[in-house]
Amino acid sequence: MVDNSTDLVDQYARGLLAIVEAEGAAERVEDELYRFGRALEGNDELREALSDHSVPVERRIAVVDDLLDNKADPQTIAAVSHVIQSGRGRMLVEIADAFVREAAAQRGRALAEVRTAVPLSDDQRERLRKALGEATGREIEMKVIIDEDVVGGVLATVGDTVIDGSVSRQLARMRARLAGA
Repeated sequence: MVDNSTDLVDQYARGLLAIVEAEGAAERVEDELYRFGRALEGNDELREALSDHSVPVERRIAVVDDLLDNKADPQTIAAVSHVIQSGRGRMLVEIADAFVREAAAQRGRALAEVRTAVPLSDDQRERLRKALGEATGREIEMKVIIDEDVVGGVLATVGDTVIDGSVSRQLARMRARLAGA
């Protein structure tokens, strides 16, 4: 049996993608929705404020306008506002993620979420994209997140595959070995 919430998330993502593609803003909205989803994921207070049905929808949308005004494409703001107006604020992160996956899939690519402690140069991004493509046998679309918890190295997720070359993981392995010795 298919999870109805998953179906709903995918339907919203496909619908929003069709709209922004028709407006010619898909690539920019994809990037902005992804970043907004990550920010929302990391901020419980904001996530709750945008999904709290006891707060009038106009007020929740005003929060979005304040956060994204002059920082995001109008189509991004409209997409986020639509999800909130539809009463699906609790699903916003999942819808943003599904939107990005669907956009990558339409280009024939798999989405790779890459976490690093520092920004990557264009050359590093390209070499990593190629390496992930070789490791997974798929064409890769990367979204890079700066995450200080990685300490160094790279943590990459492509679908259900996790490739952990982070310094924090190596340190955890060393601690485990020392504790077991």
